[in-house]
Amino acid sequence: MGRLRILILGGTGEARLLAEALAARCDCDVLLSLAGRTEKPAVQPVPVRIGGFGGAAALAGFLKAGGYGLLIDATHPFAERISANAAIAAETASIAAIALRRPEWHRQPGDRWQDVQNIPAAIAALGPSPRHVFLATGRQGAHHAEAAPQHRYLIRSVDPVDPPLAVVDVDYVLDRGPFTLKGECTLLKQHHIDVIIAKNSGGAATYAKIEAARLLGIEVMMIGRAPTPAFTVVETVEAALAAINHLFPSAMKRGV
Repeated sequence: MGRLRILILGGTGEARLLAEALAARCDCDVLLSLAGRTEKPAVQPVPVRIGGFGGAAALAGFLKAGGYGLLIDATHPFAERISANAAIAAETASIAAIALRRPEWHRQPGDRWQDVQNIPAAIAALGPSPRHVFLATGRQGAHHAEAAPQHRYLIRSVDPVDPPLAVVDVDYVLDRGPFTLKGECTLLKQHHIDVIIAKNSGGAATYAKIEAARLLGIEVMMIGRAPTPAFTVVETVEAALAAINHLFPSAMKRGV
């Protein structure tokens, strides 16, 4: 029996850590797939494929042609399309699949959250009066802010928003997490932010803005996650490794 071939759909810190853990073993071959939306992705510990697959059927074909035995969806919690395609592709290719999803954030005493379904709903919920808005959802979907140009926006992203927003008052910050509580408090105060639009991504890298909002009494429009497709879901890299050992005990023993 050959070595276990694993395809990781990545783009998160957890995906990189999982790839690093698997790269240290001698019982499997790993390919990490990145969507290519970030211009300068971080260096990865395993071979990398850049770009989409062209849908669920094409992904299933890639899995079959490559002889993959396991698909791991470790994409961002809001990468809903690729996650849906991954579930269909794994079933079509008749291979095992797991999803690595960091836990959601939960309300703490002092949080002023308003739950919303998506970015357009959050923009609409801002109301008609001008506000100072920290749109902390990255560049994807930032142009929904054009529906409410009366507000002043602060947009932070890893890569530039292109084209720039067609609104009068907007500031851009190019930065990559993790972020600190002190830094987030300073940013919010400098821009007189009175509301944050954020995705409930979970994890520690971007949680500081939520802590800062709590400390400063700032409202947060919190975008909830869509349901995870029909995967075995794990929340940590350690749990993902344990799930792999459980699914492929014979293959994993060869690496001991």
